Amino acid sequence: MRLEEASKPTFAQHETFHPRYGWLKKAYEGALVDPLVFTSDSATVQLGVGKNMVRAIRFWGRAARILSDQPHPNRRRLSQSFPSQIGRAVLADDGWDPYCEDPATLWLLHWWLLAPPCLLPVWWVAFHDFTAIEFTEEQMMEFAIDRIRATPGWHAPQASSIAKDVSCLLRTYCHAPIAAPRAGIEDFLDCPFRDLGLLRSVAGRPRTFRFVLGPKPTLPPEVVLFSALDFVVRTEPQAPRTITVSRLASEPGGPGRAFRLPEAAFVSALEAAILRTPHAELASPAGVVQLQFKMEPAQLATRVLFDYFASRRRGVRATHLIAGPAADRPVDLAESATAVRG
Repeated sequence: MRLEEASKPTFAQHETFHPRYGWLKKAYEGALVDPLVFTSDSATVQLGVGKNMVRAIRFWGRAARILSDQPHPNRRRLSQSFPSQIGRAVLADDGWDPYCEDPATLWLLHWWLLAPPCLLPVWWVAFHDFTAIEFTEEQMMEFAIDRIRATPGWHAPQASSIAKDVSCLLRTYCHAPIAAPRAGIEDFLDCPFRDLGLLRSVAGRPRTFRFVLGPKPTLPPEVVLFSALDFVVRTEPQAPRTITVSRLASEPGGPGRAFRLPEAAFVSALEAAILRTPHAELASPAGVVQLQFKMEPAQLATRVLFDYFASRRRGVRATHLIAGPAADRPVDLAESATAVRG
């Protein structure tokens, strides 16, 4: 997958703020009450944060697919923010994990930040195109600038915008982040994605970082299987019933690179998840390992996650499909959910 297929040319819309604890729940509930909450004159009062943070919360809600922006019916230059099907399933008070207490939810949000169509092209480049394991901030920034400037049909942003995205990425995932110009103590403590263990600073080498390759102790196999199926739905219009494991593990845009899992670790995760569902299997026709599934992939992906969260939390409700582009759209809260039990 190429960058121009996977992402939109949006840069530095986070106002230099990385996502913080509680922000996605705040974004969901704000949009649930008022689709114009983020553009309201009273937004700072309603959300309890500063003006720049209001814009950042809205951006992270959209980037993580918790919110879906739609044009205002009477004011075309104004957009409204609605909870998405993903947001409803996960963050509603009766949802699967409304306060993001299960590590699976953070891994899913990480996947949704990068899945097409992604609103974080610099992040997509870092996880999917940037091949260095150990690097400096400057090396990642230079690579991202060159990669984005070479993307067909895109007007390259200012280098400073790309630098802000690189800095935000490092502060999001690294436990010993570099300091932002306006950093306070909360910038060092208040980011849930650091617990994923995807990125770390290199001891004794200032401003040098390292991607962590290999199995991830907190990454549930069900999330790996879901992401594989979601990738199929988002990238294959005909939604086939089979895909090679090497493509899932190694192709830019795939879950293997997003989770920094080598192919052997990726296969192990799939095998563990498949033990819990009769609707998917690994097969090796002609010696090529493939993931095969007996249900439509969006339905199976949703069912895999429903079964996972139902086993972890009492009373979780069935949901609309939450795989593929349709899951990014606003949910009709008056519409009954599509059951995925059984």
